[in-house]
Amino acid sequence: MSPRKIHDRKLPVTSKKVKEPQKPSVEDMVHFSFKHLDLQHKKFSIDTRRAQYFQKLLSRLKDLSGLTRIEFQTNRSSALRAHPITWERTSEKEGFMNLNDQLKEIPPYQFEVSVNEHGRVHGFFVDNIFFIVWFDPDHLLYSG
Repeated sequence: MSPRKIHDRKLPVTSKKVKEPQKPSVEDMVHFSFKHLDLQHKKFSIDTRRAQYFQKLLSRLKDLSGLTRIEFQTNRSSALRAHPITWERTSEKEGFMNLNDQLKEIPPYQFEVSVNEHGRVHGFFVDNIFFIVWFDPDHLLYSG
């Protein structure tokens, strides 16, 4: 047997590009609404807050608006501290009393403004819109 020569062959060039992960569209990102904001609830008042609180709050809303709802709800980072609210474990057993019955049925959610400071924001999601109901700068939903 004679040795065979192996010929160099060029592989065919394919025109298919490797798909890069798509960035979420603006529609996929979290948006915030104040439509159901309850500023009359005495426990969740922001009347006496200083400018620093509002700067932190707005900065947090801006940062969270860069996430998708899935990222927001599944991220278990201690920096985010976002999770559902269980009314039975809170000081507000009846939940969001300023909402109609249909909206009261939507699972409530909360997130932290900043680590151990400036409290929480409570509300609920409809699609990718987080409707803010209460600002809780003093952590009173779970303590008082």
